[in-house]
Amino acid sequence: MKAWLICIDDTDDIGTKGTGEIAEEIAAKLAPKSHVDGQQDVRRFVTRHQLFVHPDIPYTSHNSAMCFQVETDLDFNEIKAICIAHLQQESAAASDPGLAILDLASDYDIEQLIAFGQQSKIAVKTKEQAYKLAAELGVDLSEHGGTGQGVIGALAGLGLRLSGQDGRVKGQLTLDAEFDGSKTIQLSVAQVLAQTGLQTVISTCGEVLSHEQLLNLKGKIKAVYIQHQFALLVSNDSGEWRNANQQQLKAY
Repeated sequence: MKAWLICIDDTDDIGTKGTGEIAEEIAAKLAPKSHVDGQQDVRRFVTRHQLFVHPDIPYTSHNSAMCFQVETDLDFNEIKAICIAHLQQESAAASDPGLAILDLASDYDIEQLIAFGQQSKIAVKTKEQAYKLAAELGVDLSEHGGTGQGVIGALAGLGLRLSGQDGRVKGQLTLDAEFDGSKTIQLSVAQVLAQTGLQTVISTCGEVLSHEQLLNLKGKIKAVYIQHQFALLVSNDSGEWRNANQQQLKAY
């Protein structure tokens, strides 16, 4: 069984199915078993990576790519065929879908890939640059409709995920059955990890909280990818640890 990192970009349009949802569907097709020892396999989480917002870059609403990892016995040709078929079926008519597939066991220059991703957050990149780098690194990069502009974000998303310091996990986490977000609930770090399958709880200052630390949680509970781990991001508010707000999450 091999591990693959897959990223898609520019598959949606206003009022259509989002790219994140399409990514989740592809991941489910490639590796249907999403639970390990009764818990969700966090490696399968889809991460949203924010790219540069600029007048020269066409995008639907936020210009973000969606990336996920799968472990499967399928070979490369089977993986790519499944990805393409789903993209062609689910992508919006006006979209410009891009697909990037990386064999994580291959010999590629991770620093070059990370650098491309980080540059794509602050500068306009071209399809030519993306294809050239993908060819050099052995990343399979392909376009599947429209202008194919999504190949830039798809390649960038791989690099940002590999950096281990970028990305918001798609969707919100499910906690105690009685928790609906309207009232504050207090849980220990250990309880949060057990209920969500996350790997750690980290503060906005980079501090890893102990399992005994108490958290006061309210509203939407979102996770991020930081320090190469899927984590709940929290901040200290008057001596109490609270889940990060929308503004604090924007950095990811």
